Amino acid sequence: MRNLKPIKRICLTLVVFAASLATAYSQDLHFSQFFEAPLLRNPALAGIFTGDYRFQGVYRDQWNSFTNAYRTGSFNGEYKLPVGRTDDFLTIGLQILYDKAGSAGLTSTQVLPALNYNKSLSSTHASYLSLGFMGGYVEKRIDISKITTNSQFDGAAFNPSLASGETFPSPDIHYWDGSVGMSYNSSFGRDDRNSMFVGIAYHHLNRPMNSFYQNTAVELQPKWVVSGGAKFIMDERSSLTVQADYSSQGAARETIGGLMYGYNLGDFTDESKYMLGIGAFMRLGDAFIPVIKLDMLPLSMAISYDVNISTLNTVSQGQGGFELSISYIGFLDRANSAKNKILCPRF
Repeated sequence: MRNLKPIKRICLTLVVFAASLATAYSQDLHFSQFFEAPLLRNPALAGIFTGDYRFQGVYRDQWNSFTNAYRTGSFNGEYKLPVGRTDDFLTIGLQILYDKAGSAGLTSTQVLPALNYNKSLSSTHASYLSLGFMGGYVEKRIDISKITTNSQFDGAAFNPSLASGETFPSPDIHYWDGSVGMSYNSSFGRDDRNSMFVGIAYHHLNRPMNSFYQNTAVELQPKWVVSGGAKFIMDERSSLTVQADYSSQGAARETIGGLMYGYNLGDFTDESKYMLGIGAFMRLGDAFIPVIKLDMLPLSMAISYDVNISTLNTVSQGQGGFELSISYIGFLDRANSAKNKILCPRF
């Protein structure tokens, strides 16, 4: 019987290449642990944490167990600056994103500074309206030497000595990109122990050109992202956090959401340093995502895995994406530190 493994691999490579094109030209890069990359969701979500500064990193490895598919890394940092003697504060942030996809080595590097003003709306409890901006430099590159086309098929087999038939003016493109967003966050419930936020963002507001053929008609489609979340303190040792995002970019739509149950592993305090989180999220029509998170403040770590439930699961055999995230939140030794603030956003 004829060996079907090479045929399967060729088909899978075509699927991955098509997905790479979709990523490059229609839909942005994304993470299953979207809650660990707040600036990618909305620049107005910067600063919504209990601390003076925060660093977060997320690494995603998708489908590489059976083909050369996607590797994506995100790093963001945020620093909060009080504004005078008010409860307002300014958050300065930086988002760095790197992705490498497919056999042709399509790479994307983004360096995006962010600025968010958090305006206090109440003198009795935490209630903030925020306006954020993010913008910077993006570069995308492809390895032309690794591209193979049907022009290199000589009728019997693949012949790398034949010309690919593709002509790129340059193997890389670069452009400036920008985003804007608003958010509202507040405490609520008994003793204001619970917290919530909602936000909306508009990405790629300048519609940058996104074509290796230098086709000015090919633009990066703007993207709307609506985000929301709430954290409920259930009792002295447990909490429940719910988060969700809905995004729309061109013809692409994505809805992801779920919940995380947290249990205090140490002695009870108002701000527990040791918390175990177990949760599950769903990217509708695409993946089921179990998550385990461990807080050992100021350090937090989480792992997740995408279980593919889309129409591609026949090829992927249910295999999806592995993600690892690390977060560090700290306080500064200063009189106006967030540690001493009564009306500080807590999430």
